[in-house]
Amino acid sequence: MSTPPEPAPARLRAIPSRLLAGSALVADRLVGERLAAEGAHKWHFAVLLTLAEAGPASQAELSRRTGIHRSDMVAVLNELADTDCVRRDPDPADRRRNVVTLTAVGRRRLARLDALIREAQDELLAPLTPDERDELIRLLATLTDHHGPAHPGPDRTP
Repeated sequence: MSTPPEPAPARLRAIPSRLLAGSALVADRLVGERLAAEGAHKWHFAVLLTLAEAGPASQAELSRRTGIHRSDMVAVLNELADTDCVRRDPDPADRRRNVVTLTAVGRRRLARLDALIREAQDELLAPLTPDERDELIRLLATLTDHHGPAHPGPDRTP
């Protein structure tokens, strides 16, 4: 029988950056596991959600909006196109680039992934009351808005 690990010293448990990093690791694992069980990952979710909310976009626009590096975006779009979640068509205004559009299959896929993301959030935030969850989200949004760009970046999507 193994003994439980010793709790971290109180001073370590009072360092906000350490607490945020630890929570982020747990959040990333929870989201990653749920999406992986569906053959998806967080970049799929980010692209599908962005297309659903903002409409068709070029690959470069999707890269900027999601924080996914342009070189990685091609692979993500290939995976989504292979499963008929997105369609790429030549841009009528500039035939050198493609416009990416969400399909009906992609909308259904997004609904499923969205449910999985909600489940992961519920598990992560289980010890908090609804009011505490709202306050945490408000505070994290304040920090994010103050310190960085509007998009979270490739390693921090949901």
